[in-house]
Amino acid sequence: MISAALTDALAGWLDHQRALNGAADNTLKAYQTDVLGFLGFMTQHHGGAQGLGPLSRITVSDMRAWMAHERGRGVAARSLARSLSAVKTFYAWLAEREGFEPTAVLSTRSPKFQKKLPRPLAPDAARAMIDTVEIQARDPWIAARDTAVVTLLYGCGLRISEALALTGRDVPLPDTLRIKGKGGKERLVPVLPAARAAVAAYLRACPYPAEPDSPIFRGTRGGPLYPRAIQTVMAQARMQLGLPATATPHAMRHSFATHLLNAGGDLRAIQELLGHASLSTTQAYTAVDTARLMEVYDAAHPKAG
Repeated sequence: MISAALTDALAGWLDHQRALNGAADNTLKAYQTDVLGFLGFMTQHHGGAQGLGPLSRITVSDMRAWMAHERGRGVAARSLARSLSAVKTFYAWLAEREGFEPTAVLSTRSPKFQKKLPRPLAPDAARAMIDTVEIQARDPWIAARDTAVVTLLYGCGLRISEALALTGRDVPLPDTLRIKGKGGKERLVPVLPAARAAVAAYLRACPYPAEPDSPIFRGTRGGPLYPRAIQTVMAQARMQLGLPATATPHAMRHSFATHLLNAGGDLRAIQELLGHASLSTTQAYTAVDTARLMEVYDAAHPKAG
C-alpha cells in the first residue's frame, strides 16, 4: 500500500505528462502500471507503507533488487527497460518537486536488449497483400472495406488506429488529409489517388451511411471497425502469400516509409509524414542500412570544396 501523499503525487505527475507532454491515454495507463508496480515492490521490500520519505531514500541496492525481482518473474528486458524509463521520469519529477537527491534511481542502467527493427514488405509483396486481402471476404462491401483500410496504411503511412478513426467529415478524401496521431499531434498527409479510389469504392458499396461524426469504416453489424478484423484478414492473406508473421498492418506503414526512402525521399520529410517526434525513430522504421543513411546525410550536408 502506498501513502495518500504518494498517490496524489503519482496523479499529479500523470496530469503533468498529459498536459505538457501530450501523452496519449494508453501511454498514461502504461506509465501508471509501471510506476505502481515499482512502488508496490518497494513497499514489500521495505516492509511498510511507502510514502514520500522512504521513496526519497531509495538506494542503488534497492533498484537492483527491484530489477532482479522483475526479471525473476519473467519480465523481458525490453519491458523492464520501459518500466525503468517510466520510473526514472516520475522520480526525476518528484525529486525536483520535493527537493531530494534522485541519483540512485536515475543512475540505474537499463537492461540491454536487441532492438527489433520493423520489417517492411518488398514493394511487390505489399501490392500482393492488398490484392489478396480483397479476395478474403465473401461480402463485396467487406472486401472493399478491408482493401481500403490496407491501402491507406500503405499508401499514406497511417497507423491502423488513425485509419479507423476517419469519420464521415473526412470523405470524400481530400488531396491532403489532416491526421491526429499519438499524443494529439496533428500532421498533414498527402493522399494518393489509389487510396482515394479505394475509399470511394468502399463507401459506394457500404450499406451504412457515412455520417459526419461516425467512423467511416464499419463492422459487419454497422458498429465501429476494430483493428482485430484487419489483423485477422491480413493474417489470412499472408498465409496464402507465404509471407512471414511480421507482415502485419503496422508493417504496411513501415513499408510506406522504406519504399519512399529507397526512392530518394528525404528522411526529414518522411519523419513528418509518419508523425514521429524523433528522427531516430524514423531511421528505425525505415530499416535502412548505414550506407543509405550516409548517402542521405551527404546529400543534405555536402562537404566544402
